[in-house]
Amino acid sequence: MYDPKDIIELIAGNVRKTRNPFGAPSSLINRWWRDIPLRREGDAMLFTGLMYQSAPYIEQTTRRLARLEDSSRARYVGLGRYVPSFLVGLGFRFMAKDREKKKFDGMVRDIYKILVKSNVDFFYRPELDFYSGILLYDLGDEEGFSRHASFVAKRLKERGIGKLITVDPHTTYAMKVLYPKYTGESFEVKTYFELSKIRANDGKKTVTLHDPCFYGRYLELSDAPRKVIEDLGIGHVPVRSSGVFTSCCGGPAESVSPKLTAEILGRRVEELKATGASVVAMCPICLGNLLRAGVQAEDLSTLVARYA
Repeated sequence: MYDPKDIIELIAGNVRKTRNPFGAPSSLINRWWRDIPLRREGDAMLFTGLMYQSAPYIEQTTRRLARLEDSSRARYVGLGRYVPSFLVGLGFRFMAKDREKKKFDGMVRDIYKILVKSNVDFFYRPELDFYSGILLYDLGDEEGFSRHASFVAKRLKERGIGKLITVDPHTTYAMKVLYPKYTGESFEVKTYFELSKIRANDGKKTVTLHDPCFYGRYLELSDAPRKVIEDLGIGHVPVRSSGVFTSCCGGPAESVSPKLTAEILGRRVEELKATGASVVAMCPICLGNLLRAGVQAEDLSTLVARYA
């Protein structure tokens, strides 16, 4: 088994060099907006934290780590931090399948569509859409997280940005709770689904919502996506563990031990499948894990955009 410390140091080094966990230029990750006529001014900035865009690469990285975890090659994991950035970027281009990249980029585009259809006054600046650094915090590198968060907060405040619209639970928790604590800078943070005003009357569909840990346990936002579902006329079947008592998909552990993630995920899959309904996720990490485990699932953004 590889030493978790090697993984933490590798990720921390990548964030220092390129401001994301992969050690590749963020411009290679963040491409969802390329053919959209963006507004660069408005009331609040759409801030993705690059999480949906990163999901295909996280999945491929996890697969590689899973193969290494109990092999004799595990001790070489830490050597990745010595690979020159240009070589990392070159390999990164071919790391994830185009189909997966288009799928997760499409979810961000769906969120953009939902905000437009809901008449939200927002804008987007790709050059200011940074990774939040949340994985460093999850792995216990508070010093590294604080350093990166201070960089991001400073850049946003220098541009006069005080309101953010977030798209995933990890980034939302980081910007709303952790940034004030670790940087001294506060932002007014709303999730896109809190701003959704999409209405429909689909009385035929029923789903089960999987609450991500950050939304369910820590931010207590579980009621908001349920209201979005109800506004579409869609029924929802309760799962045994939800809201503040939601069960984890295992995502936070996957960069340290894919095997442990699989064990945690297995228990959650049993709970979700017991409802008999298709599953709606609100987090790209959760969604990727659930799909990989054979759960019939889609993202909340995909579902809502269908009616927009």
